[in-house]
Amino acid sequence: MGVFEDRRHAGRALAHAVRERLDWEGALLLGLPRGGIPVAFEVACALQRPLDVFVVRKLGVPGQEELAMGAVASGGIVVIHADVVRAFSIVQPTIDAVVERERHEIARREALYRDGRPPLQVEGRTLILIDDGLATGSTMRAAARALRPMAGRVCVAVPVAARATCEELSREVDQLVCLETPEPFHAVGEFYREFDQTSDEEVRRLLAAAYHETGPPCVEQPDGRSK
Repeated sequence: MGVFEDRRHAGRALAHAVRERLDWEGALLLGLPRGGIPVAFEVACALQRPLDVFVVRKLGVPGQEELAMGAVASGGIVVIHADVVRAFSIVQPTIDAVVERERHEIARREALYRDGRPPLQVEGRTLILIDDGLATGSTMRAAARALRPMAGRVCVAVPVAARATCEELSREVDQLVCLETPEPFHAVGEFYREFDQTSDEEVRRLLAAAYHETGPPCVEQPDGRSK
């Protein structure tokens, strides 16, 4: 049941909505890796705004890592799903160990993705957080909470999300744009015709292209494709 061809297509569609519905002039775009970066790249190209990465890691339930019991973001902000913790009787030392492991992974990925470039300054800025979609929203919520103390405004833009997640998250950010809120909603990938895993190398390449204005020119063609 694909709504979007792929993440780049979703990004081009999202760029139009951001231009029309968000106060984006002067904003800094932050993509959540890995899948949010191809989406954010298209938005950055269309709006000619700077793009950086903001790393958020899911906290997987031990033994069932695909199930999120929360998330941790750059800056150390942790969001925990209390209902999941209770349901699986997860004790605090176990949570602490998972958090510590993912904090190390955040530091590793930030160094890898930026490839020596310094992070863009977010203090007092309007920030637009972008991902390829939201299911539970735990990673995006962690990102928003981590950035709130520093940012002037925190906005979220995604192509697709669970309706309840959008309603909950909208109470924590200044503005939220979501193109599609289909029901029922089981997983982000079911709304893309192509949803291959985004590689670390693609993240590095797209961030470098956005930072240095090199690589494929950020020019939209009459058919809506970026060349």
